[in-house]
Amino acid sequence: MMTTHFLKKFSPHIFLSLALTLIATPVFAKAEINSGDTAWMLTSTALVLLMTIPGLAVFYGGMVRRHNVLATVMQSFSTACLVAVLWVIVGYSLAFTNGNAYVGDFSRVLLHGMNMNDPFVLGAGSASPSPMTIPEPLYMMFQMTFAIITPALIAGAFCDRIKFSSMLVFMGFWSLIVYAPIAHWVWAPTGFLANAGVLDFAGGTVVHINAGVAGLVAAIVIGKRKQHKEPAMPHNPAYSVVGASLLWVGWFGFNAGSAGAANGRAAMAMTVTMIAAAIAALSWMAVEWMVKGKPSVLGMITGAIAGLVVITPASGFVDPEGALIIGAVGGALCYLSATGLKALYRFDDSLDCFGVHGVGGILGALMTGIFAKASISGVASQAGWIDGHPEQILIQLEAIGWTIAWCAVATFVIVLVLKHTMGVRVPEHVELEGLDLHMHGERLRH
Repeated sequence: MMTTHFLKKFSPHIFLSLALTLIATPVFAKAEINSGDTAWMLTSTALVLLMTIPGLAVFYGGMVRRHNVLATVMQSFSTACLVAVLWVIVGYSLAFTNGNAYVGDFSRVLLHGMNMNDPFVLGAGSASPSPMTIPEPLYMMFQMTFAIITPALIAGAFCDRIKFSSMLVFMGFWSLIVYAPIAHWVWAPTGFLANAGVLDFAGGTVVHINAGVAGLVAAIVIGKRKQHKEPAMPHNPAYSVVGASLLWVGWFGFNAGSAGAANGRAAMAMTVTMIAAAIAALSWMAVEWMVKGKPSVLGMITGAIAGLVVITPASGFVDPEGALIIGAVGGALCYLSATGLKALYRFDDSLDCFGVHGVGGILGALMTGIFAKASISGVASQAGWIDGHPEQILIQLEAIGWTIAWCAVATFVIVLVLKHTMGVRVPEHVELEGLDLHMHGERLRH
């Protein structure tokens, strides 16, 4: 009788609870691809590719001599094509599969096993997987655009004196031996720097320090440019303004896209990216104005690029106040590095790859360790000095040190081997007359 009375009294509540449980279970059993996140990441991927072709190609192309414009543009375009193919074959697998603490495995060679219908879990099966709401082919494509622009940046250090064939071989080996492992260290859940707690939202170490150091080493090993009778003046600074503008717009995909979703963190990353670029352009202009008496067009657009570089690792961790400081400091110090370091140490970095990307990447990584806030990242441990975690600066220094060390050594070996096998420099008369006609059989009309 008591059992019958209990069931009569509580059965409606029991059955209602069971029904709600059965209805709710499928929602939590399997995540689904989010169309809004997917649309944003498709857009971001296109924006980041826009940074290299045409952005970087036009930016660099406007700053070289008229006889080297086509060769310089060709370097960016061919690098995009080459790295895209290598990324599909093995680069993505080396960078973003679990592997070990230093490099991925070969489970995604030729993109084998990639699923386009389910949400991607970065590092599935590892101790700290990162669930996403986009399909893996899209994540692979987004990361491909990063793998493309990083070696393309390096060309700015030696764009007007390297053999095209040697440039292609260098870019291919460098992308697999240097870029892919460092991307794994920092961004794969099994990477040793990721597990150490390094903060690099969109590529301060992986992209900018990496490219800047490689450019410096390559420029030193290849050697200085030959002296021309007249100064090597930029062919068309207006082209460079267009290129810098495309880079700025594309950088929103670079930084805000690194959120991996269309959410508040992406919105804040876009906001601080805009702030840092703008204040850095003004900061560079102000310092140049004081030093030289006049602000230059090339100076201001380079300052904006410097601001975009320094905010990149911090973009998902800092607020607008932090972005103002990071951008202002980055613009001023990158000006001093681009104009002073070359004169002091007498290396020939043609388009200031190291002065802007190398120094800017180091500054950005360090300032991320200072200004990162848990309220922006949403993770208590992802905070910097001003948020009660001064030890984060040491973690950032560790990442900077490892990136510089591996990049410098590996780049030196690659360039040195090429120098003593197929050669890296064009003949002197080709360099003096220009690469366009000799390397590609084409030239711009007067």
